[in-house]
Amino acid sequence: MNIIQAIILAIIEGITEYLPISSTGHMIIASSFMGIDNQNFTKIFEVNIQFGAIISVIVLYWKRFFQSLEFYYKLLVAFLPAAVIGFLLNDYIDMLLESVIVVAVMLVLGGVVLIFIDKALENKEKGEEINYPTALKIGFFQCLAMVPGVSRSAASIIGGMTQGLSRKTAAEFSFFLAVPTMFAASAYKMLKGYLDGALNFTGEEIQLLLIGNVVAFFVALAAIKFFIGYLQKYGFKVFGYYRIVVGLLILLLIGLGYDLNI
Repeated sequence: MNIIQAIILAIIEGITEYLPISSTGHMIIASSFMGIDNQNFTKIFEVNIQFGAIISVIVLYWKRFFQSLEFYYKLLVAFLPAAVIGFLLNDYIDMLLESVIVVAVMLVLGGVVLIFIDKALENKEKGEEINYPTALKIGFFQCLAMVPGVSRSAASIIGGMTQGLSRKTAAEFSFFLAVPTMFAASAYKMLKGYLDGALNFTGEEIQLLLIGNVVAFFVALAAIKFFIGYLQKYGFKVFGYYRIVVGLLILLLIGLGYDLNI
């Protein structure tokens, strides 16, 4: 991996992590196109730069993280399903992460859901209060994103909306839930890499990790601000169409025999 490739992946992480279009899916596709998906450092890099995206939420919503202990209790309740299921199915999830076809199919299917979700839930009463049962149900929705291409953001936001939350409230809770979820997943994979002896970085690789986190941080800040405003005005449709176009394009290229390093 060179510095240009690192910056490209970091920009993709920053843009897509909090948008309902699947950050993991996009990084798998991008690294495959660039021919670096089979490098051990690429996989570690894609995990590590999530810390930059995590910090962007804490910086942007820092007051919310100091409001009450109940805030953290609800996050814990929502986080538990992913923690348990992710730990039990870790090897199976890692296997799915190797497949661009899985990503493409899930992008298309998720896109169809996003196009119709606003219409399907338009008569649902909109609220701002998140209680413990609601938090738990959102946590189970988030588990759908363990399949690459689904999108953690999309799954958890839709989960919130099915429980009667407004788009803004559901999206913001999704951002908050990303902090413990992404931190735990990233920390676990980094620890596993350390125990397997895969974290012996060169000076150049450390530099790439630092640059990647900084880029992901600033891009994620801008993406979150954009997404909240856009979502309140226009809903999910454009993200649904985007997912379908990208997914079908990838499947077409694979069907035509292009080698995407699958």
